[in-house]
Amino acid sequence: MLFQEEITKFEQGLYDFDPKIRKNAILELEELVKSGEIQPKTANKDLNLHCHTFYSYNGYGYSPSYLAWLGKKDGMFALGIVDFDVLDGVDEFLAACERLGIRGVCGLETRVFIPELAEHEINSPGEPGISYHMGIGFTSCEVPETAKDFLKLMRDQAAARTRGIVERVNPFLAPVELDYATDVVPLTPAGNATERHVCQAYYEKAVKVIPDAAKRAEFWAEKLETPIEKITAILDDPVELQGLIRKKTMKSGGVGYVKPDPAAFPLLKDMNKFVLECGAIPVITWLNGESGGEAAPDKLVELHIAQGAAALNIIPDRNWNFSDPEERKRKVHELNRIIAAAKARDLPIIVGTEMNAPGQKHVDDFGCDALAPYHQDFIDGAAIISAHTILQPQGKGYLSKWAAEKFDTVAEKNKWFAAYQDSILD
Repeated sequence: MLFQEEITKFEQGLYDFDPKIRKNAILELEELVKSGEIQPKTANKDLNLHCHTFYSYNGYGYSPSYLAWLGKKDGMFALGIVDFDVLDGVDEFLAACERLGIRGVCGLETRVFIPELAEHEINSPGEPGISYHMGIGFTSCEVPETAKDFLKLMRDQAAARTRGIVERVNPFLAPVELDYATDVVPLTPAGNATERHVCQAYYEKAVKVIPDAAKRAEFWAEKLETPIEKITAILDDPVELQGLIRKKTMKSGGVGYVKPDPAAFPLLKDMNKFVLECGAIPVITWLNGESGGEAAPDKLVELHIAQGAAALNIIPDRNWNFSDPEERKRKVHELNRIIAAAKARDLPIIVGTEMNAPGQKHVDDFGCDALAPYHQDFIDGAAIISAHTILQPQGKGYLSKWAAEKFDTVAEKNKWFAAYQDSILD
């Protein structure tokens, strides 16, 4: 009989940057499940279709393989990865899901410019016309020749933005200065560094440059314009201190922040074209309904549908989980409005927690009053995208010519795709 310490040792291999070590760890864990040494939780209706991996940034350091394992051991209905600007984790994740026998889907997230909303904030606070946007249902890291330049552009633009942050923040935080290639890139498995990696690098570099804790606290108190008492209390708390570094130096008002130029982002229509060329599904991403661009949900959804979107992504926890009853009421009202707009147009609804910051939940609280009425809609959305992922390589994906000819209505198509995996198991 295995001890928990031994199982944990196998699981630790799933964090390694070496893909061979991760693959071997999955094979070991798969065998332990088959032999009965590890018994996953009973299958349930939990799901999370928006989990960032360490290929962009995961708050717990999870790799694609670890996330597949998390879905398996917790008995989840479905699990999905979404990374910023790259598809690096797709093959690994889907292979691990297939081995472990769980529903898995893959997405990509980036920021785009929407000319029709150029004067309005949308879902990127303080940045009019700029919108987070997604594709979901990718089936491979490899993309068609026609899509390769766009994928490279996204990666290159993301790297340029992150290097720019370091260049602007370094003089301000001197003598705690970073070399992008040696201090930041090694924190990632494939070079796709984000703001959060940069914060981690500054945190770690400060320990090396200013080893005396009291002097280091004085340094951060001065640079971050924060009382020394607060800095001292969080000096050895990487989550809190890195969050403060990010807020004070990289967000609006900080030395590392530059108001985005719309020309530096792809157009919405071009992102959707890329997603469709890859056989995936363009997805509306929604924040909270409180910006000018999100104020009229029906209008927003129609705009996106006209440019190819066929699903909606929501991060539910930030739309109901508030201690202030009035704020909670306001947020839930907006959540209800966007879900109503999506359901009226038969858009599958994709939900998840992101996991791109420490402390974010593994799974939403689907039993809460705000989400319980929609839990089946979320399950159906996961089942639809999972079926698409299986069928797309056969030319029978959700937006394929085959599907267009087979189904008279979107509602009919949704019902068939949602039931597909249950039907093949009967």
